[in-house]
Amino acid sequence: MITTSYTNGHMTESDGRGVEANQEEPQQWHREMAVDCPGDLGARTLPVRRSAQLERIRQHQEDRRRKEEEGKNRQELDLTASIRLKKLSQNPKVGIDNPTFDPIEDSVVKEVPFCLKLEELLMSLKQVQHCLSDGQSQEDVELVLQLVQKTDFQKAFNIHNAVAQHMNRPSPPFPHTDRAQGLAHEVQSMVHNSQHKEGLELNTLLSSPHVQAVLLAHDCVAEQEMQLEPLTPDPCEALTQWGGETVKIVRMEKAMDIPLGATVRNDMDSVVISRIVKGGAAERSGLLHEGDEVLEINGVEIRGKDVNEVFDILAEMHGTLTFILIPSSQNKPPPIKETVVHVKAHFDYDPSDDPYVPCRELGLCFQKGDILHIISQDDPNWWQAYRDGDEDNQPLAGLVPGKSFQQQREAMKQTIEEDKEPEKSGKLWCAKKNKKKRKKLLYNVKQNDDNDSEEILTYEEMALYHQPANRKRPIALIGPPNCGQNDLRQRLLSSQPDRFGGAVPHTTRNRRDVEVSGRDYHFVSRQAFDMDATAGKFIESGEFEKNLYGTSTDSVRQLINMGKICLLCLHTQSLKTLRSSDLKPYIIFIAPPSQERLRALLTKESKNPKPEELRDIIEKAREMEQNFGHLFDAAIVNTDQDKAYQELLRLINKLDTEPQWVPSSWLR
Repeated sequence: MITTSYTNGHMTESDGRGVEANQEEPQQWHREMAVDCPGDLGARTLPVRRSAQLERIRQHQEDRRRKEEEGKNRQELDLTASIRLKKLSQNPKVGIDNPTFDPIEDSVVKEVPFCLKLEELLMSLKQVQHCLSDGQSQEDVELVLQLVQKTDFQKAFNIHNAVAQHMNRPSPPFPHTDRAQGLAHEVQSMVHNSQHKEGLELNTLLSSPHVQAVLLAHDCVAEQEMQLEPLTPDPCEALTQWGGETVKIVRMEKAMDIPLGATVRNDMDSVVISRIVKGGAAERSGLLHEGDEVLEINGVEIRGKDVNEVFDILAEMHGTLTFILIPSSQNKPPPIKETVVHVKAHFDYDPSDDPYVPCRELGLCFQKGDILHIISQDDPNWWQAYRDGDEDNQPLAGLVPGKSFQQQREAMKQTIEEDKEPEKSGKLWCAKKNKKKRKKLLYNVKQNDDNDSEEILTYEEMALYHQPANRKRPIALIGPPNCGQNDLRQRLLSSQPDRFGGAVPHTTRNRRDVEVSGRDYHFVSRQAFDMDATAGKFIESGEFEKNLYGTSTDSVRQLINMGKICLLCLHTQSLKTLRSSDLKPYIIFIAPPSQERLRALLTKESKNPKPEELRDIIEKAREMEQNFGHLFDAAIVNTDQDKAYQELLRLINKLDTEPQWVPSSWLR
């Protein structure tokens, strides 16, 4: 259980600190304590703070690769955890037999025909018959033998067993009814007037003293079995009077490994439940509610105690917990089963650095790019969530900032930072012209360079998508110059031309003799090019030496319809247009290694970069990751061309075998 006296806050424009208490409750800040809650919920995978985003990319890449390797190892260990299991996986018939037990496996027993069971029954009855010295008993067994040997009885027996096997409901080790004798009398009365031979025989059998004694013994045993059946105590609640007040008495079982999952706060002398956390015993029982005042727990008076004292009281409690509560006066509607919302985080969050998180022990840390499963938005300021892949290891849902709350405080933070910036004097109103020859421009800055700096990125709703076999997702390689993305693209095109292809660009220049329209370029008029650009058909477009060039979505789609994977090398400014199309791209960021490693790679390619050029490449990569990292699906640090190529191929192959998280808007 979590004890805290925090009052949920909201943003106000007047408070420069960013948050103040709800106006209906007094503004106060209190220490928070955790009781009966895993202390490492928020810090178990605390993000390592680094000055460079590229270090985080490397860490992301290593973590995800390690998780995938661990998954593969777990699958392999399922059959090869020991020598015996390895032998069994190679030859299921090889093993160590225990002569004490029947060597037939359970799966084989289920497949044994039921006629064998009848034969065993007949054999047992005959053995019993020979062992009996009493003549009457031998006659009774003989009647049972005759009944079991009848075809109709065997058919009915086989039908019963077939239905039982189909319903997967084997006979329990204890009787289901204590009325076998009464049922036998009913059957007797039904067949008493029957003229059929079988009916007369059954009536005679059921009327015999020995069968009657067996039925009576059955009824006695059944009655005792049902009385001795262990009952699991269910959670319960009741209303009563206590000290002149109407109170609610709640009893629930709390195992050692299941946290209670509730937060409490001080309200004057009262201790009030302020939050029910998903995944805990309180949420599962449904008996504790926000706003309930706790008077006693297991006979210990709680009213008047500080949250720290409540911490000490609850620290040792487990098993049956009895709460005496004053029910909340708030009339809340019955809880509605919430739909889980899957989101991709576009910012880093560390609850240990957040002074406004209601309960720090419940704060859930995450990094940009993590997938979060939001299971409760009851509190609009603080959602309850699980990290993707951590559901089994995360006993309680964690608290993460709500979308509106995060946007508000980030907007206020930006405003405060802007107000603190001193005005720069002596601004340069002109820039030095670049005398170098301009390289071919493949994107239109005016059209595509929409600066999203004013947009506050928080969460993006996601859904799982598995690409169809006949419609491959285009692969977009993004990175600063001299990071190898063009070389990687060309290597894929050369090594597997039947699988990969490049989109044919459009141009307004004249066709050369060696060029083929539709293979090298789509040659169009300037008027047609401008019309397509106005209609938003180009992912990238630009002008070079008075001719227009562009890559259209239709060219990419044409390659996809041919069953190929389209490989693109784009500028970051083109990603917004590409993602807003129906192409569902998979975007991979090719990041540079360390400065020394980058120098070695470029020197190997007969390039001699200057130190400032290397710094510019790394700084450009940082800017790209900072401004557009939320659009990347994966990142590869190009420390070695061969390793980077293999990693790129692995990511592309994974799209065929595993579903991927994509914006949910793509699937609507």
